[in-house]
Amino acid sequence: MTLFDDLYDQPDPRTYFRVLGTLEYQTPHHAQGVFRRLVDNRTAQLSGPTRVLDLCCSYGINAALLNHDLTLGDLYAHYTSPQANALSTAELIERDRAYYAAHRRRDAAPVIGLDVAAHALDYAVAVGLLEQAFAENLETDAPSPALRRAVRHTRLITLTGGASFLSPRTFQPLLDAIDDPVWIAAFVLRTGSYQSIASSLESHGLVTEKAADHSFAQRRFTSAQEQQYAVEAVAAAGEDPRGRETEGYFHTTLYLSRPPEDTAAFPLTTLMQPPSPPPHRSQR
Repeated sequence: MTLFDDLYDQPDPRTYFRVLGTLEYQTPHHAQGVFRRLVDNRTAQLSGPTRVLDLCCSYGINAALLNHDLTLGDLYAHYTSPQANALSTAELIERDRAYYAAHRRRDAAPVIGLDVAAHALDYAVAVGLLEQAFAENLETDAPSPALRRAVRHTRLITLTGGASFLSPRTFQPLLDAIDDPVWIAAFVLRTGSYQSIASSLESHGLVTEKAADHSFAQRRFTSAQEQQYAVEAVAAAGEDPRGRETEGYFHTTLYLSRPPEDTAAFPLTTLMQPPSPPPHRSQR
């Protein structure tokens, strides 16, 4: 599987959008509507603001799409434009502060970011996408006291990338620190398993449901070898790659973990929508 580690911790997201745009990366696009419905549901249910913790948040893209009248296609156009390419990082940050402020939704939710990419987090905070950000790796270290305080009233945890690098070691200390009932929404590549995480969430009273009738295109494969890997991995996981990975794209599945009373009161099907078209069509 192709790694893009050098994209995730740059001083700004221009290289990220330029490279992943050519591969039609689109998971945040599919997550946008789902996350907004989850936030609306949680806000109505609990009569208060829905504080969101975005795991593996990088440059704050999920926060940008959740809280602004923008699409992922808008962000691709914004960051790959000649105007953006001509700016220094400092100039881009100033431009982006105004850009996001102009598109801010009145119902914006406070978002905290957690990632190991300190430069990306600095950017996301500087342009106003994240309320707070923490460059911590809970796979190897305990959460800092500041992180534990910040997440105390989290009502929704989101994840659109990086699930294959996470284990219960990340989730358990976060759930130990959270006081309020929390929902966890994760888009997970079909090449791996979410079972160990889902099982660990049971100890905190969360039931994990899988959106079995839907899958969401993630990005195009970089090579025939990568596609072969994905097809074989999906089949080994007991899923059918036909019509999905066989068509040239990684696909993700949505997992939603909640208290059991919420699964009955708010069926997963009512929170879903059919997979939508990609945010843009890149030139090949």
